Amino acid sequence: MKTKLADRSDAALIHDLMIKAFVEYNDAEPPSSALEETVESIATALKDDEQSLISYVDGEAVGMVRFRLKENAVYFYRLSVIPEKQGQGIAKKILRSLEDYAKQNSIPTMLCKVRMNVSKNIKLYSSMGYSIYDEEVINKPNGTSIKVVSMVKQL
Repeated sequence: MKTKLADRSDAALIHDLMIKAFVEYNDAEPPSSALEETVESIATALKDDEQSLISYVDGEAVGMVRFRLKENAVYFYRLSVIPEKQGQGIAKKILRSLEDYAKQNSIPTMLCKVRMNVSKNIKLYSSMGYSIYDEEVINKPNGTSIKVVSMVKQL
Protein backbone atom coordinates (compact mmCIF):
# COMPACT_ATOMS: atom_id res chain seq x y z
CA MET A 1 0.00 0.00 0.00
CA LYS A 2 1.23 3.49 -0.85
CA THR A 3 0.04 6.61 0.93
CA LYS A 4 0.45 10.17 -0.29
CA LEU A 5 -0.29 13.61 1.09
CA ALA A 6 -3.23 15.02 -0.84
CA ASP A 7 -3.53 18.45 -2.39
CA ARG A 8 -6.56 20.55 -3.36
CA SER A 9 -6.84 18.79 -6.72
CA ASP A 10 -7.65 15.58 -4.80
CA ALA A 11 -10.88 16.98 -3.27
CA ALA A 12 -13.17 14.99 -5.59
CA LEU A 13 -11.30 11.75 -4.85
CA ILE A 14 -11.35 12.42 -1.10
CA HIS A 15 -15.10 13.11 -1.30
CA ASP A 16 -15.73 9.93 -3.31
CA LEU A 17 -13.78 7.71 -0.88
CA MET A 18 -15.50 9.31 2.12
CA ILE A 19 -19.04 8.98 0.72
CA LYS A 20 -18.47 5.32 -0.20
CA ALA A 21 -17.18 4.57 3.30
CA PHE A 22 -19.76 6.62 5.22
CA VAL A 23 -22.88 5.52 3.30
CA GLU A 24 -23.28 2.79 5.94
CA TYR A 25 -24.11 5.59 8.41
CA ASN A 26 -26.92 6.99 6.25
CA ASP A 27 -29.54 5.35 8.47
CA ALA A 28 -27.78 6.24 11.72
CA GLU A 29 -29.63 8.56 14.04
CA PRO A 30 -28.65 11.20 13.18
CA PRO A 31 -26.95 10.36 9.87
CA SER A 32 -23.27 11.23 9.65
CA SER A 33 -22.62 14.83 8.63
CA ALA A 34 -19.90 13.42 6.34
CA LEU A 35 -22.70 12.58 3.92
CA GLU A 36 -23.60 16.28 3.65
CA GLU A 37 -20.12 17.38 2.63
CA THR A 38 -19.39 18.35 -0.97
CA VAL A 39 -16.32 18.37 -3.19
CA GLU A 40 -16.35 22.16 -2.81
CA SER A 41 -16.48 22.06 1.00
CA ILE A 42 -13.55 19.65 1.05
CA ALA A 43 -11.56 21.78 -1.41
CA THR A 44 -12.20 24.81 0.80
CA ALA A 45 -11.13 22.89 3.90
CA LEU A 46 -7.92 21.80 2.14
CA LYS A 47 -7.26 25.45 1.32
CA ASP A 48 -7.88 26.36 4.99
CA ASP A 49 -5.19 24.19 6.63
CA GLU A 50 -6.92 20.81 6.47
CA GLN A 51 -4.75 18.00 5.16
CA SER A 52 -5.43 14.47 3.96
CA LEU A 53 -3.59 11.25 3.28
CA ILE A 54 -4.84 9.03 0.47
CA SER A 55 -3.89 5.35 0.31
CA TYR A 56 -3.57 3.24 -2.81
CA VAL A 57 -3.37 -0.50 -3.41
CA ASP A 58 -2.14 -1.49 -6.88
CA GLY A 59 -2.77 2.07 -8.08
CA GLU A 60 -6.38 2.13 -6.87
CA ALA A 61 -7.40 4.65 -4.19
CA VAL A 62 -8.84 2.59 -1.33
CA GLY A 63 -8.95 4.94 1.64
CA MET A 64 -8.08 8.25 3.18
CA VAL A 65 -8.01 10.23 6.39
CA ARG A 66 -8.47 13.96 6.87
CA PHE A 67 -6.65 15.86 9.61
CA ARG A 68 -5.59 19.17 11.07
CA LEU A 69 -2.59 20.13 13.18
CA LYS A 70 -3.73 21.47 16.56
CA GLU A 71 -1.50 22.55 19.45
CA ASN A 72 1.19 19.85 19.20
CA ALA A 73 -1.35 17.26 18.06
CA VAL A 74 -2.75 15.75 14.90
CA TYR A 75 -6.55 15.75 15.09
CA PHE A 76 -7.88 13.26 12.54
CA TYR A 77 -11.37 12.56 11.28
CA ARG A 78 -13.33 10.95 8.46
CA LEU A 79 -11.04 7.91 8.30
CA SER A 80 -12.47 6.11 5.28
CA VAL A 81 -11.89 2.77 3.58
CA ILE A 82 -14.06 1.78 0.61
CA PRO A 83 -16.49 -1.01 1.57
CA GLU A 84 -14.96 -3.71 -0.64
CA LYS A 85 -11.59 -3.23 1.06
CA GLN A 86 -12.78 -3.01 4.67
CA GLY A 87 -11.60 -5.66 7.10
CA GLN A 88 -8.19 -5.98 5.43
CA GLY A 89 -6.19 -3.82 7.84
CA ILE A 90 -6.15 -0.78 5.55
CA ALA A 91 -7.54 1.61 8.20
CA LYS A 92 -4.72 0.60 10.56
CA LYS A 93 -2.13 1.13 7.82
CA ILE A 94 -3.57 4.58 7.05
CA LEU A 95 -3.40 5.49 10.74
CA ARG A 96 0.18 4.22 11.00
CA SER A 97 1.08 6.41 8.01
CA LEU A 98 -0.53 9.38 9.73
CA GLU A 99 1.34 8.60 12.96
CA ASP A 100 4.58 8.43 10.95
CA TYR A 101 3.74 11.83 9.44
CA ALA A 102 3.21 13.22 12.96
CA LYS A 103 6.52 11.80 14.18
CA GLN A 104 8.39 13.20 11.16
CA ASN A 105 6.95 16.61 12.03
CA SER A 106 7.76 16.29 15.77
CA ILE A 107 4.08 16.16 16.74
CA PRO A 108 3.72 13.98 19.86
CA THR A 109 -0.04 13.46 20.12
CA MET A 110 -2.84 11.95 18.02
CA LEU A 111 -6.48 12.91 18.71
CA CYS A 112 -9.89 11.89 17.37
CA LYS A 113 -13.57 11.87 18.28
CA VAL A 114 -15.77 8.82 17.79
CA ARG A 115 -19.51 8.31 18.13
CA MET A 116 -20.07 6.26 21.26
CA ASN A 117 -22.45 3.93 19.46
CA VAL A 118 -19.87 3.00 16.78
CA SER A 119 -18.06 0.45 18.92
CA LYS A 120 -16.09 -1.03 16.00
CA ASN A 121 -14.26 2.27 15.56
CA ILE A 122 -13.58 2.60 19.29
CA LYS A 123 -12.22 -0.97 19.24
CA LEU A 124 -10.06 -0.22 16.19
CA TYR A 125 -8.46 2.82 17.79
CA SER A 126 -8.09 1.09 21.17
CA SER A 127 -6.28 -1.81 19.47
CA MET A 128 -3.74 0.71 18.16
CA GLY A 129 -3.02 2.26 21.55
CA TYR A 130 -5.62 5.03 21.69
CA SER A 131 -7.48 5.60 24.93
CA ILE A 132 -10.66 7.46 25.81
CA TYR A 133 -10.01 10.65 27.76
CA ASP A 134 -13.37 12.44 27.52
CA GLU A 135 -17.05 11.94 26.78
CA GLU A 136 -19.44 14.62 25.59
CA VAL A 137 -22.72 15.25 23.86
CA ILE A 138 -22.55 17.30 20.68
CA ASN A 139 -25.75 19.20 19.94
CA LYS A 140 -26.36 19.63 16.22
CA PRO A 141 -28.09 22.70 14.73
CA ASN A 142 -31.05 20.54 13.69
CA GLY A 143 -31.79 19.71 17.34
CA THR A 144 -30.29 16.23 17.43
CA SER A 145 -27.48 15.27 19.77
CA ILE A 146 -24.66 12.78 19.44
CA LYS A 147 -22.72 11.13 22.25
CA VAL A 148 -19.01 11.01 21.41
CA VAL A 149 -15.79 9.96 23.06
CA SER A 150 -12.48 11.74 22.57
CA MET A 151 -9.50 9.47 22.13
CA VAL A 152 -5.76 10.15 22.41
CA LYS A 153 -2.49 8.42 21.70
CA GLN A 154 0.96 9.67 22.71
CA LEU A 155 3.56 8.82 20.09
